[in-house]
Amino acid sequence: MPKYMLIMRGTDESNAAMMASIDEAMAATGRFIEEMLKAGVLLAAEGLDHPDRGVVVDFNGETPVVTDGPYGETKELFGGYFLLDVVSKHEAVEWARRVPAVRGSKIEVRRVAEADEVPQDSESNGRV
Repeated sequence: MPKYMLIMRGTDESNAAMMASIDEAMAATGRFIEEMLKAGVLLAAEGLDHPDRGVVVDFNGETPVVTDGPYGETKELFGGYFLLDVVSKHEAVEWARRVPAVRGSKIEVRRVAEADEVPQDSESNGRV
């Protein structure tokens, strides 16, 4: 079965709204994870740390430049993901529609490329 990643994207406003009711948000997310586990579709789920504690490696120049967070003028930040093993994009979208997200959030649905879709002419043979 194909794998799909549901990528949680939020703004400063939607993240603040979620933090204002964090206990309720965490409980709703826990129930959602339980539903996916019972359905046998959840492979992984992780939230990301606050962007202030991250870094950016910028490849615009001759050598990569590392900058500590926050990232500056970012309209949306990835906040975490769910990795699902489902039969179709349609099913992944249906799960995404059920994510207990706050107003202003977005869920990006992306299929995970399979090994035979990655060029195999390198030394790593598609392994990372």
